[in-house]
Amino acid sequence: MTEISTATDQFARGPERAPENRGFRPTDDRPAPPPGSIHDDATAQKLGFRGGTIAGSIHMDQFAPILVEVLDPAWFETGSLSLGFRHATISGDPVIAMVERPASGAPVQVAARMEQPDGTLVAEGTASVGDAGQPTHLEATGLRQAEPRTLRMLAELSVGDPLAPHESTVSAAGLADRIAAGSLTEPLEWYTGPSPWGGPVANPSSVVHLLRNGPRDFGRHIGKAVGLFGAIEIRHHAGPVFLDTPYQVTGQIVALGSSPRTEYVWYDTAAHDADGRLIATMRMQLRWMTASSPLYAQD
Repeated sequence: MTEISTATDQFARGPERAPENRGFRPTDDRPAPPPGSIHDDATAQKLGFRGGTIAGSIHMDQFAPILVEVLDPAWFETGSLSLGFRHATISGDPVIAMVERPASGAPVQVAARMEQPDGTLVAEGTASVGDAGQPTHLEATGLRQAEPRTLRMLAELSVGDPLAPHESTVSAAGLADRIAAGSLTEPLEWYTGPSPWGGPVANPSSVVHLLRNGPRDFGRHIGKAVGLFGAIEIRHHAGPVFLDTPYQVTGQIVALGSSPRTEYVWYDTAAHDADGRLIATMRMQLRWMTASSPLYAQD
């Protein structure tokens, strides 16, 4: 188990970590991220970032040991982590995950945040276990709908559109490869060996991957655009999510919008097991940079 700071302030603080943009191929020492993605230095710098950004889902892995320490292993059964990303970090930037200590036992919801050592806020939100009886950070966030006629990349979409249902699995071999390659900042023993629930369980970023949209869900106009995560919430309902176990994933669009530099979609997804039980859900905001789209080339 990762050592958690016992500082006397209201937040339990994890160790300082510096995630890197690596591929997940175990035969390569430090393979570069794919060209054309926001994680590629050249692509990201062209769009005004300092370098290839670290995916918000990767930052979520850094919270897991603190959530277990503060909220109990039951976080993998009925817990949530709901984060909005405020500052894009690049490969090698140091970050610290923090979770508020609860004043009482479960069910409970507490604040969660990630900062750089100089205090720069990277992400903020909530974490919970059980039914805390209050909205999570993203549930309480206004989704700010846009008029469809103002959108270009997402003009073909509508709120309520279903995402393509599909079967999804977290690969035990794939996760072991990531850990062996040093691509997971906080690898718990439960990800590769026995856990309190029997077999190995999925880490937060793998749950995100399990619940992601399909490649054709958001239409033809985003094919050449560069996307990035704006916010992510994962919630276990009857967890944990087990490795090498197929789940049926469904979802729908819940909001469409735009900002001065992006167009974005909010969507919800859910994973059910073979018996039809709801195992996990996710709410995600995906953004696409307008400067990367041919539809904005003449602006």
